[in-house]
Amino acid sequence: MISVEPADPKAPGPAALLGQSHALMNAMFPADACHYLDLDALCADHIRFFAAREGDLVLGTGALAVMDGYGEVKSMFTDEAGRGKGVAAAVLRMIEDTARAEGLPLLRLETGTGLDAAHRLYRRFGFTECGPFGSYDASPYSLFFEKTL
Repeated sequence: MISVEPADPKAPGPAALLGQSHALMNAMFPADACHYLDLDALCADHIRFFAAREGDLVLGTGALAVMDGYGEVKSMFTDEAGRGKGVAAAVLRMIEDTARAEGLPLLRLETGTGLDAAHRLYRRFGFTECGPFGSYDASPYSLFFEKTL
């Protein structure tokens, strides 16, 4: 059974997955198009970080950045061993539930082009494409999504 709970991004399991995620982003996109948060940034007060586990095995990560007037989905990643098991959906549900509990009216996210499975997940959860937000600029490497809660 998959469980999702608050976690320390610097703990060995989550940190290893985040390392995989960052390596993938660095391989797919130029450095200035990689918008992931490093481990220290994921420990900031406005970040709610989650890990998905099956037993003791960490299979996925995700975070909610509490911004002014909205929440931002960050650090979504599923280990290859967890793909097809509903891990990403469970993490995204936790992020949405947390955003609602925080009283946020809107979720937004930036994701990379070519990450088609992620795009399908976001659309399945009711996210629609939008323009850049916050400090993001338009980029051929980025897609932006939002969802009213």
